[in-house]
Formats: sequence, structure tokens, C-alpha cells
Amino acid sequence: MMRAGRLGVGIIGAGRVGPVLGAALAGAGHSLTGITPGSDEERVEAVLPGLPVLDALEVVRRSELVIIAVPHDELAGLIAGLAELSAWQPGQLVLHTDPAYGTGVLAPAVARGAIPLAVHPAIAFTGTSMDLRQLTNAYAAVTAPAAVLPIAQALAVELGCEPVVVAEDDRPAYAEGIAIATEFSRSIVAQAADLLRGAGVAHPGSYLSALVHSTVDHALAQAGSAGAGTPSEPLDD
Repeated sequence: MMRAGRLGVGIIGAGRVGPVLGAALAGAGHSLTGITPGSDEERVEAVLPGLPVLDALEVVRRSELVIIAVPHDELAGLIAGLAELSAWQPGQLVLHTDPAYGTGVLAPAVARGAIPLAVHPAIAFTGTSMDLRQLTNAYAAVTAPAAVLPIAQALAVELGCEPVVVAEDDRPAYAEGIAIATEFSRSIVAQAADLLRGAGVAHPGSYLSALVHSTVDHALAQAGSAGAGTPSEPLDD
């Protein structure tokens, strides 16, 4: 069950994701303890004004819930390194946001008594307060041991998201689906814009806006219908 009252929440990772999730949880009534340094101090200050900037060890020491939002290639080493320093505490919640990992990557923290949670909000983060509005219309993939799965689900709800359980072994396939949706979309829009620019369209991004949004909305509606067992229809009808 979710713990009663507020949690002291620390954030490791001051990129586009960590500060926004911290702001969302603060808005849900939790108390923020600190955040690690980042490359854009002004952006972080705009989202989390006055929050202490601390090293990772101090963030862990002060927090009941540690959110880890770092690049994929850094996550495993960070978890293990903090374990070697005896940073993780028994009963402490440790939540990472990487789409490709389940809770297995948190094993060094679990070995020291921490509670592992994986929560990936499915939005394209900008790192600004605008993301808070996006979270309220988003889903989040949650993975956790059965006994603590309600905690992961409750935290996703407090972020503003609807939680969807993804099994540990399914996280790589989930991450591939997310990557295809984001990277392919960006690539296709960029290619189309270049072609229109070459055809003399002065502002191809604006020109494509209504077309791309309506096409994507149509495709998403078809995906929902197809998932429910209804055959999809061609986009050009």
C-alpha cells in the first residue's frame, strides 16, 4: 500500500524529465529534498524554484523516494556505484524512468533493502512546466514486484498519468515501441518539411501542422479500434 502522508522526494538527474516529475509530485503534496546538478540551472530553477542542488549521495541520504532520471547508458552504473558507497537505505523507494529497464537494473539497491519501482510516463518531455499539462493526459508504464506494484501505480497517478502495467520481460519491446513512435515521427516530419521547403513553401512546419496532427489523430483512433478487434481502415479514405 502507498505510505500515508508526504514522502521526501529527491531527484537524481536534472535533464528534461527529473525536474518535471519532481514538480508534479510536489503538486501532489510531497516534499522535495533536493536535486543533482544539471547543465541548465535556469531551466531547473524555473520548474523547481529554490530546491537545493546536492550531490547524488546527499540526495539519497535525505530522501524516502529517490527518482532517477538519467540517460539509459548511465543508469546501471549509477545504481551500482551508489550501492558500493552504501547509499541505499532499507525501505527506501527507488524509482527510475527509463523505458527499456524494468526493476532488475535496481538489484544493487534492492540488495541493500530498497524498494524497486520503474515508471515511464509516455510523453515527449520539454523540461518545462508545459509538461505538467501533458502528464495529465498521458499514460505511464509501471513495473514493480507484485507486493509493491500498488505503490508504483499510485505514484503514476500522482504524476497525473493513468498507469499501465508492463511486465519485466516486456520492457525491451515496450521501449522499442516508444522509440519507433518518437524517432520515426520526428524523422518523417523533418523529411516532409525539407521537401516542402524545396518546393517553395516558406514555413513548412506551420503548413504541415494541421495535416500531421489530423493524420496522427486518425491513426491513433484506428490503432485503438484495431486493438479492440476492429479492422483498421486506410488513411486516405
